[in-house]
Amino acid sequence: MKKIGILFGQENTFPPAFVERVNSKNDPNARAELLTLDKVIQGEGCGYDVIIDRISQDVPFYRGFLKNAASAGCAVVNNPFWWSADEKFFNNALATKIGVAVPRTVLLPSKQHPPDTNNGSFRNLAFPMDWEAIFNYIGWPAYFKPFAGGGWKNVYQLTGPDAFFHAYDQTGQLVMMLQEEVKFTEYYRCYCIDQRHVRIMPYEPRNPHHLRYQADFKGSPELLARIERDVLTLNRFLGYDFNTVEFAVRDGIPVAIDFCNPAPDAEASSVGPENFEWVVEHAAQMALRKAKHHIPGQNNLTWGKYIQAAVHGKTLAEMA
Repeated sequence: MKKIGILFGQENTFPPAFVERVNSKNDPNARAELLTLDKVIQGEGCGYDVIIDRISQDVPFYRGFLKNAASAGCAVVNNPFWWSADEKFFNNALATKIGVAVPRTVLLPSKQHPPDTNNGSFRNLAFPMDWEAIFNYIGWPAYFKPFAGGGWKNVYQLTGPDAFFHAYDQTGQLVMMLQEEVKFTEYYRCYCIDQRHVRIMPYEPRNPHHLRYQADFKGSPELLARIERDVLTLNRFLGYDFNTVEFAVRDGIPVAIDFCNPAPDAEASSVGPENFEWVVEHAAQMALRKAKHHIPGQNNLTWGKYIQAAVHGKTLAEMA
């Protein structure tokens, strides 16, 4: 009997609904439960064949546990090794190579020195930086946000250089990126599960959080087809089996704004009943499929096309 567990934190609706849905399928070879963890011993299995991870981004102990479980053959969703290495600026850079439109973006060093560093640690960094070229490339208004992380923490909407330098002074040791603002006519948030199922949801980020899914954008068939293609492309290259991608539509072109959400919001009160039903059903299907194909002792993680290209000596274009 294959054992499926879900590792979660403060969520109240998705984890039990996921377990109930998996078990309602009455698969004679697999059962799901809310994961229980009482010890982590190096190199030893955890008793689960598949784990859906919803919380390790906030709990480093859980991330360590999941890597250990993966080393013993557990299929962890999402891949904890890639998740540990991934960040938003790299994702944008990758998107430029695989045909997905993204905003103009630059990476900036932290305003304050990281721990255990001093001026000598930055001898290769020009000072001052070429602010004029950076600002000319990005334009105003712009968004200023951490290159890793999420939840709209430490995000600034800026109108010019003075506002930028004022915000920069407040960012401490955070590594930030400056990104052009995309003036959009439509906006969509898209679930992607198992790198094969996509749900495109009209979304209004300017609304209060509980009203953001109450949007009436209605894209053309051509636009929605391109959004679905771009969602699948991004997730297949990044190797995420459970993620959301957000698009701001400018001049008819979907621009990927945010696509590093490997523990996306799935609470019923937030996403609404129809979206909740969709994500519960497709997450359950994915978990059962992974359980069916799980091979004990093997590397059962998903690795994206970016990594596969390096392994097989191919270019990104060849993998597209």
